[in-house]
Amino acid sequence: MQTLKLKPKPKHRPFCFSVKGHVKMLRLDIINSLVTAVFLIIISVLAMMPETTTFTVLGGVFGLLAAVCCMADGALIYRKLLFNPSGPYQKSAIHDKI
Repeated sequence: MQTLKLKPKPKHRPFCFSVKGHVKMLRLDIINSLVTAVFLIIISVLAMMPETTTFTVLGGVFGLLAAVCCMADGALIYRKLLFNPSGPYQKSAIHDKI
């Protein structure tokens, strides 16, 4: 009888579990944060223009505060990518040689 040799299947790594997937998702998160900040600024300024009641001004101020937080979020993620541009959890070539 002839025995069949089965080749082991290569491990399938979904996009979201790969290092490149994490980096791409972080880049999309930066774009998302900046687009959200732009829309929040536009809506907040337009909300305060026609009539200025106390609640409208508070809503506009909270909208502008949320826009600043969105920009800070994008800046922190960008800084994280600059610190390790190859992505998280990746070994460097120096550690392989040791």
